[in-house]
Amino acid sequence: MQFPARQKKDSVFYTISTGPDVDVGLERCTTAPAVQPTSTIIFMIDNSWYIRPKGLRERHAAGGVVVRRDGDQALLALARERGHTDYVLPKGHIEAGEKIEYAARREIEEEVGISKLQLVEKLGIKERLDFYKTEWKITHYFLYLTDQIDAVPTDTTHHESMSWVPLDPLPTFFWPEQHALIKENACQIWKAVDRKE
Repeated sequence: MQFPARQKKDSVFYTISTGPDVDVGLERCTTAPAVQPTSTIIFMIDNSWYIRPKGLRERHAAGGVVVRRDGDQALLALARERGHTDYVLPKGHIEAGEKIEYAARREIEEEVGISKLQLVEKLGIKERLDFYKTEWKITHYFLYLTDQIDAVPTDTTHHESMSWVPLDPLPTFFWPEQHALIKENACQIWKAVDRKE
């Protein structure tokens, strides 16, 4: 992923501009309503988080895309970490001896408070440095359906809130690879929501 940098005071922001000539990927799903591209998406994370330094310890994590239907919309359960305004997918470290999919369920309940989950499929793996660039994270993502509406994160130390956010249009994510994961799997997400109906 390449993000052209633009300066703003002492911070560097990375901007992807989209418009009518840019294929954002979500509109390719024939079972979904057309997706309107976002005019500008700003990420604070740059390409350096996606380059693996030699000798860095790796750590596996698990999480998921949790979706439910609300009328003709697909809603995603997203978390907000303390001190950040952009969304993140619920995910976290796999504990010793823990099965990957079980860890995804545990992390989802901790970060967005949803426990009623129906596994649809594994969506894939995304890799990057952790926020402090001290370890290489390999995160396994699963797609889940839920009927649960009310939820509160159980780990309020790190996650201050959860929100149900429409899949179309996609909101801004703190981690660009999470945004990409949803775009890459939009058709599977819509198909799962449509089957649930």
